[in-house]
Amino acid sequence: MLNEKQIQRFYEDGFLVVEDFVSEQSCKHIMDQAAGLIHDFQPADRPTIFTSDEQVRHSDQYFLSSGEKIHFFLEEEALDKAGNFTVDKMQSINKIGHGLHLLDPVYRDFVAGCNFPAIARDLNVADPYLLQSMHIFKQPKIGGEVSLHQDSSFLWTEPLSCVGFWIALEDATLENGCLQALKGGHHMALKKRFHRNDKGGTSFEVLDDSPWPDQPLDVLEVKAGTLIILHGALPHYSAANRSDKSRQAFTIHVVDDACEYAKDNWLKRN
Repeated sequence: MLNEKQIQRFYEDGFLVVEDFVSEQSCKHIMDQAAGLIHDFQPADRPTIFTSDEQVRHSDQYFLSSGEKIHFFLEEEALDKAGNFTVDKMQSINKIGHGLHLLDPVYRDFVAGCNFPAIARDLNVADPYLLQSMHIFKQPKIGGEVSLHQDSSFLWTEPLSCVGFWIALEDATLENGCLQALKGGHHMALKKRFHRNDKGGTSFEVLDDSPWPDQPLDVLEVKAGTLIILHGALPHYSAANRSDKSRQAFTIHVVDDACEYAKDNWLKRN
């Protein structure tokens, strides 16, 4: 699926941009399916909010049980202090996760057509396992910031094996919160690890408290249909979206089934 030059670029930079990976029609098909899911979604009395600040989850069972389900998470600014919606429901969703590729036939077909396991094998993932999927929205005006982080902090295997596949469903620009990456940062150790704790919630374990390198991030502005492959140890970030344009994306994470999957990972798997 990848040529030698692309593979070399991935290992040097920690990310790889593949343009025209999926068609405009496929992007629209997925976005239409997401809109239908949101239309049918009935928010609970206390909807779950995606907290972008340090991605803290504490003991939110709706989040912790979402690994093999289709759950909906709201933007932080979608609710006021009284818990009332500040925007229409269709514009309130931060993401849908984390079992879309398992449970929804449209997403399942989309993922099958992308053949992510073949790409992962090109990157030395011996036995690729499609672990979690998300439809991310980055809503206009209220799309939340996602702080600098490394995906392997959340999906720990021994040895580390996580690879992220991020597909722009709409044009991603600096204005609407495109990805930004610390080129070569995957050669660093993980800064922290997010895992379940003995109290039934979650905790961050600090592994390396040194500051991030003082270097500018690469801004990954891409057109709809572009695939960005992310090394699990690559620090990456996306700013808040204060523009009038949404920035929808589909992402799926793969781990190597030949590696040991940590039992205290937040996402439980069979």
